[in-house]
Amino acid sequence: MPLMELSHRLVDHGFEVDFVNTDFNHARILTALATGGDTGAAVHAGIHLVSFPDGMGPDGDRADIVRLAQGLPAAMLGQVEELIRAHKIRWVVADVSMSWVLDLAGTAGVRVALFSTFSAATFAVRMRIPKMVEDGIIDENGKSKPNPISVSSVLSRSEFMQDMVFPCAANVKRNERIKLSPNTPAFDAADIPWVRLRSPMIKGMIKTNQMFALADTIVCNTFHAIESEALALLPKAALAIGPLEAPASNSASHLWPEDMACLACLDAQAPRSVVYVAFGSFTVFDTARLQELADGLALTGRPFLWVVRPNFANGVDEGWLDQFRRRVGDKGLVVGWAPQQRVLSHPSVACFISHCGWNSTMEGVRHGVPFLCWPYFADQFMNQNYICDAWGTGLRIDADERGIFTKEEIRDKVDQLLGDDGIRTRALSLKRAACESITDGGSSHQDLLKLVNLLREQ
Repeated sequence: MPLMELSHRLVDHGFEVDFVNTDFNHARILTALATGGDTGAAVHAGIHLVSFPDGMGPDGDRADIVRLAQGLPAAMLGQVEELIRAHKIRWVVADVSMSWVLDLAGTAGVRVALFSTFSAATFAVRMRIPKMVEDGIIDENGKSKPNPISVSSVLSRSEFMQDMVFPCAANVKRNERIKLSPNTPAFDAADIPWVRLRSPMIKGMIKTNQMFALADTIVCNTFHAIESEALALLPKAALAIGPLEAPASNSASHLWPEDMACLACLDAQAPRSVVYVAFGSFTVFDTARLQELADGLALTGRPFLWVVRPNFANGVDEGWLDQFRRRVGDKGLVVGWAPQQRVLSHPSVACFISHCGWNSTMEGVRHGVPFLCWPYFADQFMNQNYICDAWGTGLRIDADERGIFTKEEIRDKVDQLLGDDGIRTRALSLKRAACESITDGGSSHQDLLKLVNLLREQ
C-alpha cells in the first residue's frame, strides 16, 4: 500500500510508473477491484501494473515468508531487468526487502532508491545486526546458549504463528534492553524483528546489508518530528516522506475488496464512540484468541467496527461470524476489509485496536487516533514501544500469566484508554506534527521534492 501511495505522488509530479508485483498478488488485486465494482480505471493513468511469477507453483504456501523471499531473486530478477531494458528505465524504487534489485545497478546500469516499509528505527536495528551477533546478543545460526528468558514468555505473544516464522526464541542469546539513541525507545533483544525467523534470514540480512551501499538513497514512510535521530543512523542520507496517504479514489493496492458501506454505519454513531479493530494482512488468530477478542468487544458495551478478513482465523467460518453478528446486534459491525484511512479519519472513531504494523501506525498517527496495541510479529513489537513509551499515544493489551489475552483485559484497556485525556491530547499533537510535515514547506514535503529532483537525474 505505501508503495502504491508513493507511486501516486510520483505520478503527480509527472512520472510514469511501472508497478511490479508477483502474479499471485496481482491476481488478488484485480479480483478485489472487480468484486468492489472497480476496474482498471481505479489505477492512476500514469501507473502501469506489471507482474511476474514468484517461483512458487499454484499450490505453493505463500504464507511461508522465508521460502517465498528466498525464491524471489531467481524468479524475478531477470524479468525485472528485461522490463528495465525494454522501457529504458533509469530508476527503480525497491522495497528494502527486495534489495536483490540492487544487483541491477551493475548489470543494467539502473539507479536504485530503497524504500523502507518499516520505521527508520527498525532499519537502524537491521544495520546493527552484525554488531549484535559479534557482541553475543543474538546468534546468526539459530543455536543459542541457555536463554535467560523463558520460551513460553516469548511464545505467549504469538504462540499460534506458523512454526516457520516463530520456531522459538533460539536466536536470542542474551535478552538485553537496547537503545539506539537518547530519544528512541528502548526495546528487548527478543523484540528484534528477525531473531525468531529461521537462521538463514539472519545470515542473508547480514549479507544484503552490505549491498545497501549500491543504493543512491533511502526513502522512508516516516517524518522527522518522530524519527529524526533514527533517520540519522541509517547508512545513507534518508528522505522521510511520510505519512503517505492513499488518493481519494481506490488505489488498487488492496488484496481484498473494501466494504464501503461501513462508512455509512460510522455516520450514524456519536463522535469518538467507535472502537475500530483491524490486524492487517498477516495476523492469524486461533479460535480461542478470536473468541476472547469477540467477547471483549461485546463487554465494552461500545459500538465497534471489526475487520475480519477471509484468512484471519483458523477454523472460523461464516456461520460463527453470523452468530456473533446476531449476538451484538446494532452495537457492532464485522466486515471483511475496510477503507482504513477513511475509517481512521472519521469523527466517530475513538480508538484503534491494532497489530501495530508500520503502515497502520502511520495511518493512526496521521489521523490522531489513540492505539490499543496487540502486536503479532516482526517489527510490530518495536512499533508498540514507539506508541506506548516514546509518544504516549496508546496502551498495551497484556496477556495474563497463562499467556491469554482475556476479554476482561480488552474491556478494561478500552475503558482506560478512552478515559485518559492525556493520551488523546498527545495523539492530536502528533497528528498536527504529521499534517504539518506533508503540507507545502513541511519536512516530508521538502524531502519528497528532493526525491523527485533526484529521480529526474539521468
